[in-house]
Amino acid sequence: MSSRFDTPAGAAVRPQPSFYNLAWRWHFYAGLFVIPFLILLSITGLIYLFKPQLDQLLYADLLQVPVAEQRLSADQQLARVRELYPQAAIKQYLPPEGADRSAQFVLTEAGRDLNLFLDPYSGSVLGTQDALWNLQAATRKLHGDLLIGTVGDRLIELAAGWGIVLVISGLYLWWPRVSSGAGILWPRLSARGRLWWRDMHAVTGFWGSAILLVMLMTGMTWTGFWGAQFAAVWNKFPDAMWNDVPKSGQLTGSLNNSARQTVAWAVETAPLPTSDAHAAHLGHGDHGMPMNSTGHLLQHVVDTAEARGVQPGYSITLPKGEQGVYTVALFASDPRNDATLHVDQYSGEVLADVRWRHYGPVARTVETGVMIHEGRMFGLPNQLLMAAICLLILFSSISGLVLWWKRRPAGRLGVPPLRHDQLRWKTAISLMVVLGVIFPLVGASLLLVWALDGLLGLWRRQSTASAPSA
Repeated sequence: MSSRFDTPAGAAVRPQPSFYNLAWRWHFYAGLFVIPFLILLSITGLIYLFKPQLDQLLYADLLQVPVAEQRLSADQQLARVRELYPQAAIKQYLPPEGADRSAQFVLTEAGRDLNLFLDPYSGSVLGTQDALWNLQAATRKLHGDLLIGTVGDRLIELAAGWGIVLVISGLYLWWPRVSSGAGILWPRLSARGRLWWRDMHAVTGFWGSAILLVMLMTGMTWTGFWGAQFAAVWNKFPDAMWNDVPKSGQLTGSLNNSARQTVAWAVETAPLPTSDAHAAHLGHGDHGMPMNSTGHLLQHVVDTAEARGVQPGYSITLPKGEQGVYTVALFASDPRNDATLHVDQYSGEVLADVRWRHYGPVARTVETGVMIHEGRMFGLPNQLLMAAICLLILFSSISGLVLWWKRRPAGRLGVPPLRHDQLRWKTAISLMVVLGVIFPLVGASLLLVWALDGLLGLWRRQSTASAPSA
């Protein structure tokens, strides 16, 4: 395999019955575009992987409280926040996950989103944090849309699609053509120069390729274009689940954004119910429960979640407008514990309760893959595995750049040559067409690159033909 990389300049190369050069060429193009994204995503992924540990290290004063005898109710906590921030719009409430943990509110004041941490026993504010520009929120947003919204989301989707091209072409280039495992399964540590970098690139790329494909595919499900189309086709619930539920016309996924994950991917395409505003004029709910002057039932929603077995760690999104609902959402590390409940803001009635048992096979597969992707499924071993993969991707990316820099001709980009005398080059093109159909943005970019590549080749041939002979 290494001999293909180290063919002396000007040496005769016999046509081979493979599409090795074409694979190498497209591996080069894919790497040229993808490597900067892979480096960025690996670094931000490493930070987000260890969110629980980093949060505890950086924000212990906001997260931990001394245990006292009597905890304030959720309604009392909400009243306290309203008293301190009368002009703020309160969006979410996160009940304490344990006896020694703080409660958290997400609110908007003067156009700024804040995370407010409250001692649930004394009602004192422990501190606030910018909801969009703290370490984890900024890292997640950078990982998801490069901090530039829709354009960034589409670039990430392109990078993920081209990453699949990179892996497939890389595996073909790596495929053993000699009996020895040196330089294939393990690097030749005695090698020097370009051969050493080639071994490190190939070996780390191979060992990380399977998990990288899983990470790319699960990441694609969150993208705004391909991910939305994939969810619309494969992530559906039986219509009978929603026959008797008043619907708002919005989807539950509208509660998510690139900086904060509220509901699981599996419920993003589910309808978002609406509350019965008529009940507001009756003075009580359907269950005979008296309404207070502001119509808040936050403690009732907490009690309902606990009574229905929702595990700690859930959030409660407060109603937005007269027809809004309370949404209890647990985006659990083990997706079998996921829960999404919608509660009428006037009657306190549970309008919908979606759990793992309602997920289809595709949704279950995606949710499990996402939890492995985020290092949450199996605790610390999962985190360490994904961290190792991130490091492998980083090293493979950097070694690929070094390898390109060392092999490129002086003053040129160093695009590997394309020979059309190879017997399987049409097979390679067919494979690219399949990938382009499955991932339309990738397909469009493939056509663009093909066109630019052809124009560049035409320009070079014309330049060579018009150059005076020596």
